[in-house]
Amino acid sequence: MLSLAAGAPGVLATLLLLRSYVEDAKVGWTVGALVVVVWLLTSLTLRERVLRPLQTAANLIAALREEDFSVRGREARPGDPLGELLLEINQLADTLHAQRVGSLEAGALLRRVMDEIEVAVLAFDAQGRAALANRAAEKLLGIPLSQLLESGGLDAGRLRLEEALAGESPRVMELSLPGASGRFEVRRSTFRMGGLPHQLLVLTDLRRALREEERLAWQRLVRVLGHEINNSLAPIHSISSSLKGSAPEDVEAGLAVIERRAEGLMRFMSAYTRLARLPPPQLRELEVTDWVNRVAALEKRIPVRVREGPPVSVRADADQLEQLLINLIRNAADAALETGGRVEVSWSVGQRQLEICVADEGPGVTSTANLFVPFFTTKAGGSGIGLALARQIAEAHQGSLALENRNDRRGARARLRLPL
Repeated sequence: MLSLAAGAPGVLATLLLLRSYVEDAKVGWTVGALVVVVWLLTSLTLRERVLRPLQTAANLIAALREEDFSVRGREARPGDPLGELLLEINQLADTLHAQRVGSLEAGALLRRVMDEIEVAVLAFDAQGRAALANRAAEKLLGIPLSQLLESGGLDAGRLRLEEALAGESPRVMELSLPGASGRFEVRRSTFRMGGLPHQLLVLTDLRRALREEERLAWQRLVRVLGHEINNSLAPIHSISSSLKGSAPEDVEAGLAVIERRAEGLMRFMSAYTRLARLPPPQLRELEVTDWVNRVAALEKRIPVRVREGPPVSVRADADQLEQLLINLIRNAADAALETGGRVEVSWSVGQRQLEICVADEGPGVTSTANLFVPFFTTKAGGSGIGLALARQIAEAHQGSLALENRNDRRGARARLRLPL
C-alpha cells in the first residue's frame, strides 16, 4: 500500500499531462494504461523486494521467541541489505540452536550424574520448599520424588532439614532421617534459578567413611601396641625363665634388664596417654614473629635460620603451637645433622591463612605413608608421637600439617597452615 500511495501522485500527474497535450484519445489512453501498468508492476516489485524480506524476518524472530530454532530464511542474498539481515538472523538461529542442544545435553548429563552419585542433593526456594532433588535424596528422605516436589515442593520443616539449612557450612551434624540416621557432612550454598534465589543443600553420609577410618585406626593401634608390649614382654619372659637357679650376679643383671624394659613400657604408655588426652586449645592472640624466633632459639645443636615474613598475629594456644613447632624444628635438625645441612624457618600470608615452613637439608623423606601414624618412627630411640601430636594440634586449630620432599634441593619441608 505504501508503494502504491507513493507512486499515485506521479501517475495522476502523468495522466493529466497526457489528457492536456495528447490530442489523439487512443494514444492517450494507451500511454496512460502503460503508465498505470508500470506503476502497478513497480509497486509489486518493491513489495516483493522490501516487504516480503521484512515479513520473513519478522516470522523468523517470532520463531526464535517461541524457541523454534529450526526455521530459516530462504531468500537471504549477500550484498542486499535486507538479505544480509536474513543471513544474520539465520546465523543467530544456528547459534541459539547449538546452545540449546548443548544446554540440553549438559542438563541430561547433570541429571545422570545427580542420579548416580550417593550424595543427597536438594535445592530449596526462598520459602524453604523443595525445588530439586536427586535419587539419593529420595532414598535418604524416604519420599518419592513425585511426592517430594509436588504442589511446589515439601517444606524443609516437614522434611526435618530446617537445622541443616541454618548455621555454618560446611559442618558435621547428627541427623535422624527415614532413610538413615547418624553423622552427615552438611554443605550449603546459594544460586539463582528462574531469576529467584535458592539454597543448594548437599548431605554426605559419613557413617561408612567413619567406620572404615575407625577400623584402620584400631588396626594401627593394635599393631603398634602389640609391637611395643611384645618387645618388653619377650625379654622379661626369657630372662625370668633363665634366672631360675642362676647366680646372684646373674639375677641382678636380669632384674636390671627387666627394670629397663618396664621403664620403656611405662614411657610408651605415658606418651600414648599424652597423645590421647590433648586438651582443647585456649585461643589467644599470638604474635608470629616472637613465637617463631623464641622456639628457633631453643635448638642448640644447629643454627636455625629464621626468614621473617610479614608481621601478623594468629588466635591460637601458645603452649600447644610452641610444642608443635619444637617438634618440627627438632625433626628438621635431626635430619640436617645427618648431612651437615641447614634448617630454615619462614612464614607467609595468603588467602586468609598463615603458612609456616620448616625446611631442612637432610636426606629427605623416603616414605610419607606412615609419617603421621602414632608411635611409628625411623629414628633410634624415637617415640613416634612427635608428628602425630603436631598434626593433632594443627587440626585442633582448624589448620593442617603436611611433610614433603623439597623440589629445589635435597631435604624435606614441613608446611603448617593456620586460618587467620
